Amino acid sequence: MSAADMEAPLCLPRRPLTRLPRAALPQGTVDTHFHVFRAGAPLNTPRSYTPDIATISDWIEFSGNLGIARGVLVQPSVYGLDNRVLLEALAAYPDRLRGIVVIDPETAETEIERLDRLGVRGVRINTRNKGGLPLAAARTLAESIAPLGWSLQLQINPEQLPDIAAPLSGIRLPIVIDHLGFIPLARETRSLHVDALKRLMDRAEAYVKVTAPYRLTKDVNYDGFAEVACALAASHAERLLWGSDWPHTELWDGMPDDTELVETMQAAIDDPAVAEKIFVRNAEALFFGR
Repeated sequence: MSAADMEAPLCLPRRPLTRLPRAALPQGTVDTHFHVFRAGAPLNTPRSYTPDIATISDWIEFSGNLGIARGVLVQPSVYGLDNRVLLEALAAYPDRLRGIVVIDPETAETEIERLDRLGVRGVRINTRNKGGLPLAAARTLAESIAPLGWSLQLQINPEQLPDIAAPLSGIRLPIVIDHLGFIPLARETRSLHVDALKRLMDRAEAYVKVTAPYRLTKDVNYDGFAEVACALAASHAERLLWGSDWPHTELWDGMPDDTELVETMQAAIDDPAVAEKIFVRNAEALFFGR
């Protein structure tokens, strides 16, 4: 084991489901953000973490228990540009899954078209983890994938939110922000960050994943999450997406309960019409139109 591997600690294992949410998820719910890992698949070096193995079969069982109809599988940073585990999953469940890959910005058009046929619908930029693509790659990637209607998925820091629009000017494609842009939920700065997300969503085809509150606060009750979700839903319900963030990578000190996470989201968005958009319709239109 190399020194770099030793610096990538093993993630906590996911918690098993012990009960179902008190209220069922809307019929047709789409999980727009989860990862899978296969034993023996080569891991990137350097990387930010070493995953606990959670396979596509594990997610199929998980999603079936929760009533999740379909999913969007996101390439994790620990696999770098090697999308084989993701593509294996898409091949196994072509009607149920779509994928977000990580590719070299200079990838040939023929390869992008091949990935499209396999069910890929976007490319991920990740400035927060070792092995992720930088924001500087955004324009080149956007120019390559826009003709296919793919989205550009961004896992970035909140201070980078104002820097997104400029490099993509003149290119029309969906932009999707992971995990509320990692904005801190502290009351003192909450409204400023919410305003930044709203300004971004005012741009045509910009979406925000209302996901992973445990990445935004250390408060076990996720104080502030409901307020942020409600504020964004009041003005941009058609631009919000829900995802499980299963199996909750990069955690070493406490693992969230998936049922409680679903109920937290359900409590924040209690209007059935709005919930239908966030859990089902927005993701259907963005990822499953073909």
